[in-house]
Amino acid sequence: MTGLRSICYFTAAFEVRESTFPQRSMAKQRRSPTPQPPTPVEHSTPPESSVTPAPQRRTTYFEAVALYERGLEALQRHDYNQAGQMFESVLRQYPEEKELHERVRLYLNICQRQATPKEGSPQTVDERLYAATLAINGGQYDQAIAHLRLVRDEDPDNDHALYMLAVAHAQRDEPAEAVAHLERAIALNPENRALARTDADLEPLRDDEAFRAALDAPAGPARAGGDRRRPFKARTAR
Repeated sequence: MTGLRSICYFTAAFEVRESTFPQRSMAKQRRSPTPQPPTPVEHSTPPESSVTPAPQRRTTYFEAVALYERGLEALQRHDYNQAGQMFESVLRQYPEEKELHERVRLYLNICQRQATPKEGSPQTVDERLYAATLAINGGQYDQAIAHLRLVRDEDPDNDHALYMLAVAHAQRDEPAEAVAHLERAIALNPENRALARTDADLEPLRDDEAFRAALDAPAGPARAGGDRRRPFKARTAR
């Protein structure tokens, strides 16, 4: 009996231990789940019809670009005439190449400005008197006065320049300066008095007492040496 009890007890104990083992194993598996491999992502290939083809260049495009680059090379050499001809040829021969035209016109304007001869500033007394005459006729009295002051500085007794200064100041409604220059011009050459009496360019001074007094003064002798005063006659544009 003792032996049987021992065997039963041993068997029962073994069964208890075996029954608890799977539970512990399952609990351990729940704590550390086995990672699953990622599901591969399928990339869809767009249909061939949705792919935009690259734009096809016209054969004339490359010809236009070659001519445009030749114009740039001439521009870098400061050969503005040749460069301008090249750029004009691009516009004329390749009107369909619109994408080049904006740049071509930009450089063409530069060539045209550089190729235009610049007028030199007047250097001699006669050149300045002529430039002042053109300025007065165009209503540019500030520019005329600038030219005439240079003449007066170089030739203080040039009555023609002084008379034209009187005209320019009269047109700018500056009677004091106009009369002062006119009196000096008359003193140097009394013929300026007769000219001033009928000169429409001095019309703004008609009501000025100093101007009337300068015209009413007795005429003096004409200056010797001939009439070198007035190679040009100023006429104000109205």
